Amino acid sequence: MLQLLVGLAILIGLVGIVIPVLPGSILIGLAVLVWAVVTGTPAAWLVFAICAVLLASGATITVIITTKHTRAAGVPQRSLVVAGLAGIVGFFVVPVIGLLLFFPAGLYVAEYLRQRDGALAWSSTKVALRATGIGILSELGLALLAAAVWLVAVLSGV
Repeated sequence: MLQLLVGLAILIGLVGIVIPVLPGSILIGLAVLVWAVVTGTPAAWLVFAICAVLLASGATITVIITTKHTRAAGVPQRSLVVAGLAGIVGFFVVPVIGLLLFFPAGLYVAEYLRQRDGALAWSSTKVALRATGIGILSELGLALLAAAVWLVAVLSGV
């Protein structure tokens, strides 16, 4: 039963990385931590340590990639904050998909107001969205690897 609940939490965490409503990597890490605590074996703790390193690396890479590309394109942090707030509002206005609609719209509006040029605003919006997408894919890849490490441990009887 424990493995099933942890597996479900990992699955929800993976979805949370793609649709950033839940803190996906943190949820996965906490689920594997609970599994390691309950299992209590040195092997389970090793699995948790490996998963924690993979998840922390994924989250860090996401921040580094997004920051590097958006700064290089001249997109200020303020525009990303506006986009994030618009995404949160959008999530409640149009559940789940509103985040995916309102985040880019908020980013474009913030960039348009800053640059007063639709073409420049769209160009910087595309750079920021691409950087965000690459960051999400990087975090998702490492989270999937962490999930695979946990699954192999469970299937091998750890």
